[in-house]
Amino acid sequence: MPSSKSEHVLLVGAGNMGGAMLAGWLKSGIAGGSVTVIDPGPSEKMQSLIADAGSSWTTEVPGGLQPAILFLAIKPQMMETVLPGLRKCVGPDTVVVSVAAGTTIATLERHLGGAGMVRAMPNTPAMIGRGITGAYANAKVSDSQRDHVHRLLKVSGPVEWLSSEADIDGVTALSGSGPAYVFYLVECMAEAGRKAGLQADLAMRLARETVAGAGELLHQSPDDASRLRQNVTSPGGTTAAALSVLMADDGMQPLFDRAIEAARKRAEELAK
Repeated sequence: MPSSKSEHVLLVGAGNMGGAMLAGWLKSGIAGGSVTVIDPGPSEKMQSLIADAGSSWTTEVPGGLQPAILFLAIKPQMMETVLPGLRKCVGPDTVVVSVAAGTTIATLERHLGGAGMVRAMPNTPAMIGRGITGAYANAKVSDSQRDHVHRLLKVSGPVEWLSSEADIDGVTALSGSGPAYVFYLVECMAEAGRKAGLQADLAMRLARETVAGAGELLHQSPDDASRLRQNVTSPGGTTAAALSVLMADDGMQPLFDRAIEAARKRAEELAK
């Protein structure tokens, strides 16, 4: 009979996201010996982290282990290949957590059975502990299992629990893909600065640090975004002039409405 460990985590995938999660778990005080990693070829840095922490690393699905949490941090296109071999690791007390975009609970259940399932959508700032995660748990996840999963996810930043699996598509569109929108904003600001006469490298430095600093101010301030915007905007000043363009009827809001809806629809398509 395979053994079940009440706090053991089997992490499948130690790439960028999985590796960041593991590093966060260990930093938060989770015992390295309670984590087993499956990955065909983790980086040298990740191998060193695993070894120093006393965690286990294998390229094959381990026999005789049914962990408390089976944490799937692999690319969506790998799921159909990897999931069947993991079925033996799912015991009656195992909860499955997937951070793969587009992989539905129905797909997980088809391969892994009727265990408790959690779909989670972190974003890339999770790699520095500053992400945010939207998560949905099916009805088979107990309160204690949800608490355990919450502790694992929150090492990367706040966790927002969703009432519907369908909400994952909106989370994917807004916060999952959102860092790319911010990075593109920096590109646009820098290019506009260049067109205004600044040297390209100076414009990029100014745009990059402005967005990074504004994000940190938003993070630390108790005020909401609209209040912070108003604090920067003097009537009749330069900021007001720019905002009259950005906040026009054909400005940023309708553009973002269309962009996020396009991303949400694509997420919905990928989940079918």
